[in-house]
Amino acid sequence: MEGPERAAATLGAQPRANGCSAAAHGVLRNGYVRGLPAPDTQMNHIVHNGGLYKRPFNEAFEETPMLVAVLTYVGYGVLTLFGYLRDFMRQWKIEKCQNATEREEQKDFVPLYQDFENFYNRNLYMRIRDSWNRPICSVPGAKVDMMERVSHDYNWTFTYTGRVIKDIINMGSYNYLGFAQKSGTCQEAAAKILSQYGAGVCSTRQEMGNLDKHEELEKLVARFLGVESAMAYGMGFATNSMNIPALVGKGCLILSDELNHASLVLGARLSGATIRIFKHNNMQSLEKLLKDAIVHGQPRTRRPWKKILILVEGIYSMEGSIVRLPEVIALKKKYKSYLYLDEAHSIGALGPSGRGVVDYFGLNPEDVDVMMGTFTKSFGAAGGYIGGKKELIDYLRTYSHSAVYATSLSPPVVEQIITSMKCIMGEDGTTVGKARVQQLAENTRYFRRRLKEMGFIIYGNEDSPVVPLMLYMPAKIGAFGREMLKRNIGVVVVGFPATPIIESRARFCLSAAHTKEMLDTALKEINEVGDLLQLKYSRHRLVPLLDRPFDETTYEETED
Repeated sequence: MEGPERAAATLGAQPRANGCSAAAHGVLRNGYVRGLPAPDTQMNHIVHNGGLYKRPFNEAFEETPMLVAVLTYVGYGVLTLFGYLRDFMRQWKIEKCQNATEREEQKDFVPLYQDFENFYNRNLYMRIRDSWNRPICSVPGAKVDMMERVSHDYNWTFTYTGRVIKDIINMGSYNYLGFAQKSGTCQEAAAKILSQYGAGVCSTRQEMGNLDKHEELEKLVARFLGVESAMAYGMGFATNSMNIPALVGKGCLILSDELNHASLVLGARLSGATIRIFKHNNMQSLEKLLKDAIVHGQPRTRRPWKKILILVEGIYSMEGSIVRLPEVIALKKKYKSYLYLDEAHSIGALGPSGRGVVDYFGLNPEDVDVMMGTFTKSFGAAGGYIGGKKELIDYLRTYSHSAVYATSLSPPVVEQIITSMKCIMGEDGTTVGKARVQQLAENTRYFRRRLKEMGFIIYGNEDSPVVPLMLYMPAKIGAFGREMLKRNIGVVVVGFPATPIIESRARFCLSAAHTKEMLDTALKEINEVGDLLQLKYSRHRLVPLLDRPFDETTYEETED
């Protein structure tokens, strides 16, 4: 037993839902765990932030062992050298060239293919390409069925064998609350709506695509979030990338976390606003940028910024970390800026009632100016939403490209969202939704604790259902995915450029649909593969995120 559970046991208390407990010194803990203390040792924390936090906030990132970092760089170096050698052999027709290339008569034109991207794809990515795009042929629930495929040309092409691999434990899907299912109330309700409305709308919301179901969904989302109004969109990615340009533009400043999702990055770039990056979850970095923005104003002209918009996520899907929202809100109020919160992974997955990171910290939803989230994860559906003041939503209905030009949500998908959301809220007359939220929290704490006990380096917050297990070396990315699949465990492995070059990882996503037996089976196989591939790097030296070096000059800026 460790963390909140150990402290609670010391006091003879029971830990509350989502890991909220009293610390050994009798107050709620808030900070980063520097190390794993002995049972009678007081936990060492960085800051208490003046009582901003009403619950424990334990988030740790263990230092990469020096030898592992050196060997990882050497591994990429060897792969690069052999890549250049193979490119030389392909150029002289010694080895068959199977990648896309320019035609001979187009050599003098502007190149269609970027050389380095192609080099990486054909010489590094291609070696482990079998770890991705694996086709499943069942509901992406706690277990999945997968179509078997083989490659006879080193992953350039794949051939399906016709065999289906049954009952693979699914540790990769974002099915946090287990609503991705082919039976039950959600499926029955969606099937009924399908027979009544059909599958598609064939129009935008402003034309002939505004159904009564869309209106019902938006009222329900607003009530669920605790905001005045909400609007639903057909695509989660486009909810960010198409709405941020409608909110800010030239003469505005965007302060974006360095690990924000690609949809937020794209939306920021499309807006034409100046972009500055702050270190991940580092409030000192964010405050410095806010101060500089107010003191210096816009480049060259020194005029005040029209708007300053802070972009953060609830749960960061590669790090497993949770935004330090109480501090972000405090800074936002102090410097009179706006806050855009992306709850794609946290809505449904965090908080006593599943209402996301705002609920998790016990904050007022009105303190967040723009609340964004998706229906693709906890609700087992598709699309996204934005919630906030009625004036904001009315403005977006007119000026958002996603609202004006995109086709409306499919009616069965809308019904899936409505039914699952009512279940979470308890409006279906049962406690199933509440039980799922609690089960996810328990699964998360159990799975994270067991992996740490085994000696793996695990990133992120102790309450985050996204669990990154560090692999580091490029050769171990593909090996881990293949070995786990041999043992009927489906996992997601991630490497450069989606992560820093020496921080390749496997990413597990916990679900309320996972039983303890499933988790124990997965943990047993992970432990075995960890020994086989020598992945147990942990030395229990945890580095607080705030202790990471902050380079004041490191940010990108788009000049006017």
